[in-house]
Amino acid sequence: MSSTRKRRVFPFTSVIGQEEMKLALLLNVIDPRIGGVMIMGDRGTGKSTAIRALADLLPGIDVVAGDPYNSSPTDPDLQSSDVRQRIEHGESLATEERQVPMVDLPLGATEDRLCGTIDIEKALSEGVRAFEPGLLAKANRGLLYVDEVNLLDDHLVDVLLDSAASGWNTVEREGVSVRHPARFVLIGSGNPEEGELRPQLLDRFGMSVEVRTVRDPDLRVQVVDQRTAFDSDPDTFATSVQANQDALQQRVIEAQQRLEQVSLDNDLRLRISAVCGELDVDGLRGDIVTNRAARALAAFAGRTEVSEEDVARVISCSLRHRLRKDPLEQIDSGDRVVKIFCKVFERSENSDQADFELTTQAG
Repeated sequence: MSSTRKRRVFPFTSVIGQEEMKLALLLNVIDPRIGGVMIMGDRGTGKSTAIRALADLLPGIDVVAGDPYNSSPTDPDLQSSDVRQRIEHGESLATEERQVPMVDLPLGATEDRLCGTIDIEKALSEGVRAFEPGLLAKANRGLLYVDEVNLLDDHLVDVLLDSAASGWNTVEREGVSVRHPARFVLIGSGNPEEGELRPQLLDRFGMSVEVRTVRDPDLRVQVVDQRTAFDSDPDTFATSVQANQDALQQRVIEAQQRLEQVSLDNDLRLRISAVCGELDVDGLRGDIVTNRAARALAAFAGRTEVSEEDVARVISCSLRHRLRKDPLEQIDSGDRVVKIFCKVFERSENSDQADFELTTQAG
């Protein structure tokens, strides 16, 4: 396990800058029901690096040995039908620890590759109809990353989002019917210059963050130096930051365990919904995601009660991509969210902008 864990992946804690992206990813790991993250920004800003580093940071998961769906030995909602039948028949299942799966969805992927298809080789050699699991099966209990999601075929996007929302993938192919768990954290990234995303697609992502190229010369030099040191000797570099990695991993594990105890005051819930109403957000996803993200942030900060500050820090990332865009409007949608938040929560519009930033330094 340790040898695969040090698989030449740049450490998550060493990713400089992009605090909003990093914390949004961590919150989705703490509570996958938030619904994933859409990361929009310039090329070469560390999006892919951070996502691969996140998978490497997470603790291993217990799975049923030999199961292609990463089935949980204990949770029925995360078990394939084959595993459930074996349990019902009283069979004792062997388990193994695996690293959290991190699946890349290539732009040219077909629906068969994504959902799974008939195993032609078995059909020809043995004359039996057998199912060959796809990428959704591999991603169960892990991360599914779609780079350049704005260039992905609309039909594939719909299939992907349906699975992400329901946690299940159903395949009907030539007389074979298969339904398996597909619960994963969906992460999409894209460059706005390469095309806009459909509003209904944006709405299905729990949170939206923007990453920009680091402009500060000192920070840029630091990024270059760290990357050079890692490329020159990955093992030494990884060892030098292992204590940071272990501390963050432990903090995430404790936050996951604490999440169920975190309470959200009724007055805060009412105000969150009032902000969504004032912003004319369609549907209730905005309310739900803001509630869940605020609870995950409180858990990450080591608290069991959500504060107004928690809501302030997550609300922009949870709502700005759900707003209807007015082509004549000059201000950024994130600024609109902050303005309405200040109105509903009776704060001065000149409040410190840092209060509304999703960063690991705050809280």
